[in-house]
Amino acid sequence: MDLWKLLFLSSLLSSLVFASPLYHDYLKHHEGVSKFRLINRRSLIDCPGNNPYISMNVSTTSPLPNESFITVTVDGILHPDKLQWIAMISPSNVSVSGCPLSSFNYIQTGDLSRLPLLCHYPVKAQFLSKDPLYLNCTKKTCQKKLGNDCIIHTCGGSVNFHVINIRTEIEFVLFSGGFEAPCVLKRTSPIRFANPSAPLYGHLSSIDSSGTSMRLTWVSGDKRPQQVQYGDGKSSPSVVTTFTKEDMCSFGQVQSPAQDFGWHDPGYIHSAIMTGLQPSSSYSYRYGSDLVGWSNMTQFKTPPASGSDELRFIVYGDMGKAPLDPSVEHYIQPGSISVTSAINKVLAVNNIDSVFHIGDISYATGFLAQWEYFLDLIEPFASRISYMTAIGNHERDYAKSGSVYQTPDSGGECGVPYEAYFQMPIPRKDEPWYSIEKGPVHFTVISTEHSWSPNSTQYKWIEADLQSVNRTRTPWLIFAGHRPMYSSVHSLIPSVDNKFRESVEPLLLKYKVDLVLFGHVHNYERTCAIHQDQCKSVPRKGKGGIDTYNNSNYTAPVHVIVGMAGFSLDKFPSNVKGWSLARYAEFGFARASATRNNLQFELVNSTTLEVRDKFRITK
Repeated sequence: MDLWKLLFLSSLLSSLVFASPLYHDYLKHHEGVSKFRLINRRSLIDCPGNNPYISMNVSTTSPLPNESFITVTVDGILHPDKLQWIAMISPSNVSVSGCPLSSFNYIQTGDLSRLPLLCHYPVKAQFLSKDPLYLNCTKKTCQKKLGNDCIIHTCGGSVNFHVINIRTEIEFVLFSGGFEAPCVLKRTSPIRFANPSAPLYGHLSSIDSSGTSMRLTWVSGDKRPQQVQYGDGKSSPSVVTTFTKEDMCSFGQVQSPAQDFGWHDPGYIHSAIMTGLQPSSSYSYRYGSDLVGWSNMTQFKTPPASGSDELRFIVYGDMGKAPLDPSVEHYIQPGSISVTSAINKVLAVNNIDSVFHIGDISYATGFLAQWEYFLDLIEPFASRISYMTAIGNHERDYAKSGSVYQTPDSGGECGVPYEAYFQMPIPRKDEPWYSIEKGPVHFTVISTEHSWSPNSTQYKWIEADLQSVNRTRTPWLIFAGHRPMYSSVHSLIPSVDNKFRESVEPLLLKYKVDLVLFGHVHNYERTCAIHQDQCKSVPRKGKGGIDTYNNSNYTAPVHVIVGMAGFSLDKFPSNVKGWSLARYAEFGFARASATRNNLQFELVNSTTLEVRDKFRITK
């Protein structure tokens, strides 16, 4: 969530809003906006003075593999400074000659400075002081002697960068002046990737409820169709899509980050459908072509078919990504690495059929290279089981774009990259809602960012979908979306939209939805069986002391917030309403298993793998 959810448009009329201490206090305590995030559009000027001794070296020579850790070493520094830092920039040949100087262009990023600003945003950066030997000049080099005495010595340091194949050449640039007044001390020569067309970041999703077909999506620098080879000699060609700057949103004459300094060419997104599979079965695949190369062989599992007796799934929201090195990046979700690591461990020993990620997917927010770092992070498990998603505010919202919430939360992406990378079985473009059945569960997945008001297209679809559920075939009905109907967290901009609740909640009761899953608030919270802010029933302690809701006598759905998968956590207030039965502000994910008569749900802590909350719904 961003403070500028409701303030963006008004800020264009009055800069006093963004100049207020309240705004900056919110950013400091709730958004984690680092100074690096405000470095957009600063001019790449050379530092004053002349130091002939400075050199930069990288631990690898071009071309680069698809993934590597690169050590960047700086030598020849006369005066080590805590404000000296190294940026990884891609593409390396960016021009800064056309940078506009108006601060009006940068207000949506939170940068209120009136400096000339950098036309091209670094992918990541590190202060040289990350090397503990640097500031103390432990690594000395004598540059000039007088007799036996060294009269000029310089200092050096090294930092490591995690680099993945984003196709365009990269370079490393040494800056002084920190993030507030950067100037260039030295830059490396451009470094290219060995295979910019390599097929990468494959992830799976379901296309229907049969369990007999799976979609595989991957990224490549080559626009020619490739293929997925799977099973016993089967293959399927890819459909190729991409998006451009022109597809991104802007407001009036103000270019969004996605159209401007955050833009990075996405290459080409390939999608191929594997058919003729059996539900709940294991297969292997690889993807690519003889021209661009092939991925490694990967084993995957199909989900259970609609109406079958059992399903095991993982669900969470608000994951994003964090660097695998000490870098700062545009947006960092600190819990994402521990959560993805924990999911990999669980997947290795448990029979998980699918993942549901309900909104705020990568938090790229207009800085397009971050999508691929996210895809790289989830690939170890998203390439093996069905990865289903819902759209969130950081994928869709932008002023005058048709979003319910007129905010710049997507950085101008307006759902375009999201729908390209995660091709769900939606009705049509920019209608990102769908339903799917897996085992005994019917999932209704909505967009809280598109109109849900009565008589809207989505509202009519929601009611038709809920009405169509065959409870004999799929006795469990789960409703999922991004923004919640209930939350104990109080914030400057409310997490709960009462109009959303007033419009949609009656449908949940009418069609006897069992479980409602939301994200957006960055913690875990479970309610009683609730409707219109009132507990209609409370669970009883069942076998093993587990809270058990008896839906044989249905009263209302149980709501659970599962937004604890990566973003900095939201604390709970000391006073909460009686409908809030369980609250945990810790990183993790939810794990669920469903049979025809029992739905069990667990909160798993990602550090300890301890089950922190457990409940059961029975029929």
